[in-house]
Amino acid sequence: MTAATSIERSRHLVLGSGLAGLYFALEVADRGPVTILTKAQLQDSNTRMAQGGISAVFDPADTPASHVEDTLRVGAGLCHREMVERAVSEGPALVARLADRYGVRFDRADEDPFAPYELGREGGHSHRRVVHHRDMTGAEIVRGLVAAVRRHPNIRVVEHAVAVDLLSREKVDGRPGCFGAYALDTRTGRVTAHVADVTLLATGGAGKVYRYTSNPDVATADGIAMAYRIGAKVANLEFMQFHPTCLYHPEARSFLLSEALRGEGGILRRADGSDLMEGRHPMGSLAPRDVVAREIDAEIKRSGHPCVYLDMTHLDPEFLVRRFPGIHTRCMELGIDMRRQPLPVVPAAHYMCGGVVVDPDGRTTIPGLLAAGEVAMSGMHGACRLASNSLLEAVVLADHAARVAAECAVPPPSEVAPWKEGDAVDSDEAVMVTANWAEVRAAMWNFVGIVRSDRRLARARRRIEMIRDEIREYYWSYRVTRDLVELRNISLVAHLIVECAERRTESRGLHFTLDHPRTDPAQAHDTVLDRTSGPPP
Repeated sequence: MTAATSIERSRHLVLGSGLAGLYFALEVADRGPVTILTKAQLQDSNTRMAQGGISAVFDPADTPASHVEDTLRVGAGLCHREMVERAVSEGPALVARLADRYGVRFDRADEDPFAPYELGREGGHSHRRVVHHRDMTGAEIVRGLVAAVRRHPNIRVVEHAVAVDLLSREKVDGRPGCFGAYALDTRTGRVTAHVADVTLLATGGAGKVYRYTSNPDVATADGIAMAYRIGAKVANLEFMQFHPTCLYHPEARSFLLSEALRGEGGILRRADGSDLMEGRHPMGSLAPRDVVAREIDAEIKRSGHPCVYLDMTHLDPEFLVRRFPGIHTRCMELGIDMRRQPLPVVPAAHYMCGGVVVDPDGRTTIPGLLAAGEVAMSGMHGACRLASNSLLEAVVLADHAARVAAECAVPPPSEVAPWKEGDAVDSDEAVMVTANWAEVRAAMWNFVGIVRSDRRLARARRRIEMIRDEIREYYWSYRVTRDLVELRNISLVAHLIVECAERRTESRGLHFTLDHPRTDPAQAHDTVLDRTSGPPP
């Protein structure tokens, strides 16, 4: 492998190919060339894994005010009302745009293409307001957007391209700014400088920071890490949402069981068949995710049984197959028939409510750099995300980022330095990367999980700091690989999660600590870090 010599230029650079990245690319493509860099194939993203749907007010019995209040209540005092109100008010029009302009086939009440949407209900919602495509909503959204991207002559897609670092204007002339990114081609080992007037971070989440996650392998916190290294503010990383119901099976690989199962009447039960959530929350099994995940975690620890159960057997069997064909098929492949037997479930890391700080238009604190989707922290989710608000926030932020992209542009410098390897050589100790990867994820799962304590956080910090020291030495000694880039990123973001968690000396939303079990009204504010106030990048 050799150092990069090429420099690629476009007007817009998009890092990531989920809903936010694809939608933004399509909305700006008529104004100038767009390059999309994606770590695997174009369709691989967290969006594609989304089962439930996108929340929006279509039911005549529902109101935008009710959706706003549900979001604020679940967000436990940290939601930014301006962002919530914007998302809720614009959601219906953007859902319609996805359907009408990009051909996304949301389920309707009957065969008439103009019939009202069939609406589901999920945890924390007071009404049915989840627009969906069976139990494969994310895959259908990605299908529609990918097809549109492939057709557009102004959009160039570069697959198997792992962003290594953002191109920093500060390193050129001392002024803050971003003008693109270095990216590794994982097939050739070459690093190319992708230069652009405006860069959108749409790199998704951070689930792979934890040992058990519902996220795909691409969710390694890359955008948060790169933005932090360039000087952007990040916030609220202590709020990692653990999905309560991932299928517990040795071959399931944390297969997600949609919250829509509980929305249609599924009941969480202990091993003895008793109702787990009875008397625990007024909404029972449809309580917000933070509440349900803690109850499952506590029951597993109390009983010693490895899981709890999601019971669907009291519902109409034909309805279950029709409404949840993907889940039914996968469970049957594993020898589990949800029509006749309860589904074994455990929590797993699912969604990062914090991220790179953005305003309601997707602007980060770095000129030329926008962010949308799970990588961003707009204030929409506060301390706990309301189910199916993630795709809503993603499309709203992407839409506004597209509107302001031209005014956010930062002209690239006249000369761009190519990637420099220095004296780096090919690694002959890949086992070091593998071992450190496993240790970071184990430390985060064991000590910075659903329930935390001061002692657990301190132990995680010590281990991660030691691992990061090893990674820094390794990173500068050997040529970059995808595994090394991702390890560098997850270890940094793990450190940032611990830092945020230690600074929040209360329990709120998804952050629950044994040493500070009550909510402190004085801490109803975001936990904000940058490289001058947080751990070294």
